[in-house]
Amino acid sequence: MLINLNQNKNLKLFKLISEVAAENNQTVYVVGGYVRDLLMKRKASTDIDFVTEQSGILLAEKVGKELDPKLKVSVFKTYGTAMIKFKDLELEFVGARKESYTENSRKPEVEGGTIEDDQKRRDFTINAMAISLNAENFGELIDPFNGTDDLENKVLKTPLESSQTYSDDPLRMMRAIRFASTLNFTIEENSLQSIKKEAERIKIVSMERIMVEFNKIMLSEKPSVGLKLMEETGLMKLIIPELIDLKGVEEVEGQTHKDNFYHTLEVVDNICENTDNLWLRWAALLHDIGKAPTKKFVEGTGWTFHGHEFLGSKMVKNLFQKLKLPLNSDMKYVQKMVKLSSRPIALITDDASDAALRRLLFDAGEDIEDLFTLCKADITTKNSRKVEKFKKNFEYVAVKMKEVEEKDQVRNFQPPISGEEIMAMFDLKPGREIGILKEKVKEAILEGEIANDPLEARDFVIREAEILGLSLMSK
Repeated sequence: MLINLNQNKNLKLFKLISEVAAENNQTVYVVGGYVRDLLMKRKASTDIDFVTEQSGILLAEKVGKELDPKLKVSVFKTYGTAMIKFKDLELEFVGARKESYTENSRKPEVEGGTIEDDQKRRDFTINAMAISLNAENFGELIDPFNGTDDLENKVLKTPLESSQTYSDDPLRMMRAIRFASTLNFTIEENSLQSIKKEAERIKIVSMERIMVEFNKIMLSEKPSVGLKLMEETGLMKLIIPELIDLKGVEEVEGQTHKDNFYHTLEVVDNICENTDNLWLRWAALLHDIGKAPTKKFVEGTGWTFHGHEFLGSKMVKNLFQKLKLPLNSDMKYVQKMVKLSSRPIALITDDASDAALRRLLFDAGEDIEDLFTLCKADITTKNSRKVEKFKKNFEYVAVKMKEVEEKDQVRNFQPPISGEEIMAMFDLKPGREIGILKEKVKEAILEGEIANDPLEARDFVIREAEILGLSLMSK
């Protein structure tokens, strides 16, 4: 099968690489994801992998000189690969190879091989196709495992025996699920059973590599596809057992609670319709994480999950540490979202006071819109009338909150009176009294006792200082 590359925007580059390879008596092929996406008519990838049956490093260096003598060629001798960043592209060159694995490592023993050997070591048939850039058959598709058929049928198969493929490199199990989620493909049944069988092998893969794949699942259009597959294959229990703890429904005295695992997947899918923010999606994934350890049946009340948001926010840090996710502002943002996740719901069901709205604005700050996005995604009832009612209530609270914010300016709260001013007023040195007075000012503003105004704050501080036995310095 011949692929017409004449309209390809990288044709000039491919021709140059073809010529350089021929001048150096090397073969060269485009392989992997670029070929797959080209055949699927997806947006062209900016990462292009080239395989030669000779030295990938040598070919990269020769190509780099032709493209631009000043161009940097990054060489990775251990892996026999080299990479060139050219315009908006990342070009990777590697020598074709055979691989063999040992039981306790996903790092293979490597030796030189042919293009056919190289295709055999690929993870899936749809990634094992190559396009020749050699003069004698330029543009010819080399597809030994019928990857084109699998593309058409939207099925993921391994080129060789699936259990061996996943056992050799267990990260491929996560990649299978990631492709199923991002491409909306089905994992072929034998392959799916092999993942279940080999799931424990995921333990030899670094958590950092696992999370790269997991985050790609989280950024897919409908992450529940991948998350359900992780649950079905046993991978979720090995990676994030805290989510599996949410699974199941208990019944006591005829009263049940919802399955919080599948509810969570619905919330994640819902939020993905409104945001590409990875960490807000993580907040949706973890918003009910505290429900399993706080679940309790109370006579006369039913099932309760008291304090699950607070406990869940504390669990976030431990989870991020275990999963090797960033322990920075991203983690703190997820903690905040989880902790506040039920607060807006309380406001839309009660006659919310201005004080309650001010406190939520103060606690959420710049993330208030994200918090409302999360809360709207948390509405998973199938009752359309209830959904409509919730939406109207959310809109009402949003209007009220805007009015309160315009009046009181507490979203990015800055005290209207500083500690230095208080010290000067009463001739004090830094100490606990300053903190007490500043906290009282904040509480008075949030409760609506005084406006967020320097003069009102000053008068308030004078009154409160008298209670503490402090005297105002004469001016």
